Amino acid sequence: MEDYQISKNIFIQTPLIESKPLSKLVKRSVFLKLENLQPSGSFKLRGLSRLCQMIQLQANYSNFTHSQAVEEGYKKIISSSGGNSGLAVKYIANKLNLSATIIVPEVTSQNIVDALAEDGTEVIKYGSVWNIADEKAQELAKTLGIFYVTPFDHPMVWDGHSTMIEELHSQLAVCPSVIVCSVGGGGLLCGILSGLAKVGWQDVPVVAMETKGAESFNVSVKAGHIVRLPEITSIAKCLGSVVVCQQLMDYLPTCPIISEVVEDREAVLACLKFADDHRMLVQPACGATLAALYSGILSNLIQNKEITGDGPVVVIVCGGCDVTLNKCEEWKQIIK
Repeated sequence: MEDYQISKNIFIQTPLIESKPLSKLVKRSVFLKLENLQPSGSFKLRGLSRLCQMIQLQANYSNFTHSQAVEEGYKKIISSSGGNSGLAVKYIANKLNLSATIIVPEVTSQNIVDALAEDGTEVIKYGSVWNIADEKAQELAKTLGIFYVTPFDHPMVWDGHSTMIEELHSQLAVCPSVIVCSVGGGGLLCGILSGLAKVGWQDVPVVAMETKGAESFNVSVKAGHIVRLPEITSIAKCLGSVVVCQQLMDYLPTCPIISEVVEDREAVLACLKFADDHRMLVQPACGATLAALYSGILSNLIQNKEITGDGPVVVIVCGGCDVTLNKCEEWKQIIK
């Protein structure tokens, strides 16, 4: 079996490009960090590959050289997903010569199920929302002795996601005035905040976007503690965790996070406008991020001095594989 070293990352360094249409709209330079170009289609590949590659759980990763799953004798990994994390786990398993089982909620689209089932990956539909599917994955991991890969709630996952900010630091000549991203369970945002601290940009505000019906972070921010949504009603199924991780809430007192929510319509319209502007298809979970710019939220934050820096805007185009031309047509009909 090939020995995969940490220096041989499974994820790639993604491009950072300037968006002329969005820069014109916001009236300052806007750069896109294109995580949709990761081999699995989303940023998830960063953190989940880091988790699978580490030997043991500790803060200093510099001496880790082998796959944790391989080193400890695991031949199979199991995870849960609404789509993107499952595709990342499947890709990682193939790279590490492991077999994988992915538990997905029953509402998962057939496109995603078919994509996950390629190359012999076992796919099991279970539960009405991702959180129930994840509970099943953890139960099976314990019962069968399988290595459980959490989609977002682990320090190694956040550490892997933080690499996009380390890349950004080397790609961007100046400090950004703001980072814009979406929030599901909180793994991406935790990774961004960790990365900002690593490169000395801890004072850069982050606009954290969600859609109405999947806004588990926003309701928790307002309450001052974690709040569990009763269900996910948003079209943005990849934001579909009814509760965010505790680490994200722990960041709130010390990190400049601005939580915003848009309607499904705004997220879908952003997907369509982005396709026109940049010839790229993304799903509504990423559309929520883009809606911060297309709907005027970011411009208002700048105008109201909630964002005070004069550096460029950086948008994390997180990705999303559950999008096709037919899906875009369906979304158009839904929001009419």
